[in-house]
Amino acid sequence: MDNPPGLSAAAVILGDMAETESMTVPLVDQATEILRRLVGNEEARFHDGQFEAVEALVAGGRRALVVQRTGWGKSAVYFVASLLLRARGAGPTLIVSPLLALMRDQVAAAERAGVRAAAINSANQLEWEEVQARLAADSVDVLLVSPERLNNPRFRDEQLPRLVQSSGLLVIDEAHCISDWGHDFRPDYRRIRDLIAQLPPSVPVLATTATANSRVVHDIEEQLGSAAGTGGGVLTIRGPLARESLRLGVLRLSGPKARLGWLLTHLEDLPGSGIIYSLTVSAAEDTARLLREAGHQVLAYTGRTDPADRELAEAALKENRVKALVATSALGMGFDKPDLGFVVHLGAPSSPVAYYQQVGRAGRGTPNADVLLLPGTEDRDIWEYFATASMPNEGTANAVLRELAAPGTVLSTAALETLVNLKRSPLELLLKVLSVDGAVRKVGGGWEGTGQPWTYDRDRYERIAKARVAEQNAMLDYENTGGCRMEFLARELDDPAAAPCGRCDTCAGAWYPDTVAAEATESAGASLQRAGVELEPRAMWPSGMSRLGVEVKGKIGPAEANSTGRALARLTDLGWGGRLREIFGRDSADGPLDPQTLQACVRVLAEWGWTERPVAVVSIPSRSRPQLVHSLARGLSEIGRLPYLGELAVPGGGPRNGPGGNSAFRLADVWDQFQVPDGGEAWLAENPGPVLLVDDLADSRWTLTVAGRALRRAGAASVLPFVLALKA
Repeated sequence: MDNPPGLSAAAVILGDMAETESMTVPLVDQATEILRRLVGNEEARFHDGQFEAVEALVAGGRRALVVQRTGWGKSAVYFVASLLLRARGAGPTLIVSPLLALMRDQVAAAERAGVRAAAINSANQLEWEEVQARLAADSVDVLLVSPERLNNPRFRDEQLPRLVQSSGLLVIDEAHCISDWGHDFRPDYRRIRDLIAQLPPSVPVLATTATANSRVVHDIEEQLGSAAGTGGGVLTIRGPLARESLRLGVLRLSGPKARLGWLLTHLEDLPGSGIIYSLTVSAAEDTARLLREAGHQVLAYTGRTDPADRELAEAALKENRVKALVATSALGMGFDKPDLGFVVHLGAPSSPVAYYQQVGRAGRGTPNADVLLLPGTEDRDIWEYFATASMPNEGTANAVLRELAAPGTVLSTAALETLVNLKRSPLELLLKVLSVDGAVRKVGGGWEGTGQPWTYDRDRYERIAKARVAEQNAMLDYENTGGCRMEFLARELDDPAAAPCGRCDTCAGAWYPDTVAAEATESAGASLQRAGVELEPRAMWPSGMSRLGVEVKGKIGPAEANSTGRALARLTDLGWGGRLREIFGRDSADGPLDPQTLQACVRVLAEWGWTERPVAVVSIPSRSRPQLVHSLARGLSEIGRLPYLGELAVPGGGPRNGPGGNSAFRLADVWDQFQVPDGGEAWLAENPGPVLLVDDLADSRWTLTVAGRALRRAGAASVLPFVLALKA
């Protein structure tokens, strides 16, 4: 549907109504006419609850919350309401949407419906000026923004106030992100409470989600606040959340080899195309590689995937050019493929609500879709890691506030890293939380303190932590339930319509085969036994190191830098990662490396492909696992017939802190702490060549960098780091 320039879609759609009578036509007839034009079906009717939501927004100027399953038609509500409001002279609708993939789908859906849509997010910065011009010309009906844009200084201070004053409707999509209790809480979403407070009283607000239990619903209702229109409080419209098209099942297999073998055996038997979810980036990449090597058309989709490649992968799945995307939760909310035929999980998400959100990608426009969970014994460890990694810390929060307390102080995130020992991602998360709480403010050049008092809400975070544990236990209950699986998920969402589905494996019996072909098991086992991942050397010193007494900056000079190294595996890998998680487990005792793992390390070295063979082995001293590191270094030297020069010396007592912390503090902690062993410098002068530098675990890589620098300065021609495990 092409609209004349400057003419809104609403005017086109309602153009066949006489101008003098259009406003006397009942609202339901106007809305139904728009709906039919939007979907291209003259027989279209609203689902239960859709028109009620439209009416509350358009006629009542109310605040409404719609909790309905994916595919129900929540976008139809805000598109129809937007066009009705535009026809009455209102400004464009402002939609806060959390994911780029979701935005792309929403913009495409709007354009198909004849709604003029635009987006402002981190991926389309070159289009911002064009979008601003279209807004000024009143040729945008719907504007989508990411929640992170709400705290961008220029957007927040220059553009957002004008948008707020001119908007005809505010829509908060995936509104469970507002709530601490939602399965995908985003700190930036909490800014929406302030955004709502800035709206003119006449502007209606709509929040939508498919995954909200009663606690989340109540939280969203409180944040929406009292309605500004004529209809009283927040109108909440909840429908049944179970989807009749989904056939759920849980298949327990003996381990990663069996799970991958099952996929190799049965992937092509699954209906249509779909998504294979894994819990970690490494698992997704390894699984995709294995399936491709076996001839299956699949692509990996993770947080490490380039944004342009993500878009291509989404298109390939939508167009059925691949059998599946092997994805992490990066492919979640908003991905819209109505005919998605299946969802398989290699490992369980940490809550039934998160699981429902992911499986809800399937069966939206088809009568049948298969959903199968293949749980893993490592699931709990992965849940615990991600849960603890995202929780703010009181001491670190207060340290950040102290650094930003002085009036006029503005510090970038990189500068704060040299003052507060916290890694970049959790530091950015903490700054978002403090910003939402009003204690800090993002400005040009970085962050500044506001001077507002701030208190760590210990009770709140303890409640959230307990809730997360309860969710994990509920996920285990889902795996083991003898009742209906869909009913279980619906009850977790406090759905009053929860009832047995008659289709899942507990209602109707197992619908999936449990056999694994012998050749598939062998292929999966060989893939999991594949050892060796690259260990990229550090190329740049952290900025601002002079604040910590370390006078380095810029690129690491070629005469001091390590070469690209190797690790046996990542801790999150499906294959050797399992064995490494045992070795580095919290309760594991130090001891010599077992022969099987040592032989795997030897294979990594044999396949390294270095241009010049090492002339010696040196190890990094370990306070926590001295036997492990010594046995690894000694074993490699003996099998490789390389001299073992011993451990690096630590005349100053070595690093004061343990592993962890951000790059700046970690570098300062290990700076100039290592020296070559006695006689090592003379030996290297007589035997020039590369040195194999051995350690147990690489995280920040600054220990390896500084140790390698000491060896290079002592005469090593190059340094080849080798570690058992990469942390991620």
